[in-house]
Amino acid sequence: QVHLVESGGGLVQAGGSLRLSCAASGGTFSRLAMGWFRRPPGKGREFVGAVNKSGRNPTYADSVKGRFTISRDNAKNTMYLQLNSLAPEDTAVYSCTAASEFFAVVAGTSNYWGQGTQVTVSS
Repeated sequence: QVHLVESGGGLVQAGGSLRLSCAASGGTFSRLAMGWFRRPPGKGREFVGAVNKSGRNPTYADSVKGRFTISRDNAKNTMYLQLNSLAPEDTAVYSCTAASEFFAVVAGTSNYWGQGTQVTVSS
């Protein structure tokens, strides 16, 4: 059973930056593909980005490409999401997910999810 805990959310002004973390336990982190989703207020869950087990070549949603960066530190069992040039439309609860298969992370069909961390961007 994989347990995921996000941290690092908060309130930031438009144009600002945040760094989210997703700490994993209960599994072999280096064998897990990881990803981020978000749920804006009143909307459905959106794919943000994902990274494979090695951390190479992350993939991103078009809406965040060039502004957000995913990385992972397998020695620390932690994945990160660097959010730059934030805009009010980035306001959402950000959740991390993990799966043994990369496609399951991208599809959002993994059974392993964190509780989420709130990111609020003021204009």
